[in-house]
Amino acid sequence: MMNADMDAIEAENQVELEEKTRLINQVLELQHTLEDLSARVDAVKEENLKLKSENQVLGQYIENLMSASSVFQTTDTKSKRKKKLMRDQKTL
Repeated sequence: MMNADMDAIEAENQVELEEKTRLINQVLELQHTLEDLSARVDAVKEENLKLKSENQVLGQYIENLMSASSVFQTTDTKSKRKKKLMRDQKTL
């Protein structure tokens, strides 16, 4: 083979090697990004479960406060009295 042909083949091999190296680096970068995103998703899922649990506890606490509070019971009683009064007025 001629020297020019060998130089052309070597240049082509060098371009292919650079392209392969670039692609490998890009794949590695994407893998690291995927690992980071996966870790973030896991952290968000864990935080979500924690917040759901806290919301359930707070919801139960609020329900207990409302059922124990005379304010809410009085309101309920007043509305019952008002309905009874309206029914009584209709029968008159």
